[in-house]
Amino acid sequence: MTSKRTRRAGRGASAGGDVPALPVWKAFVVQFSRETRSRGAPFSGRAEHVSSGRRVWFASTQELIAALKKILDQLGEKATTK
Repeated sequence: MTSKRTRRAGRGASAGGDVPALPVWKAFVVQFSRETRSRGAPFSGRAEHVSSGRRVWFASTQELIAALKKILDQLGEKATTK
């Protein structure tokens, strides 16, 4: 029987083996404010890019997605050469 941990670890490697399917330079921690609920407003908090430490605050789902995209765009593919 395969454990959940083993199955998850198997998803981390790419077919080519060079770049992981879930690279650390694309990892974020999202922290929600105490007022945030699963439905309705408010939906706020902050997101931190794990590798760079960059932090962004958001006040809606749209702002969260936009902020994550902005950080990834700023980093570009530079992180893949580390």
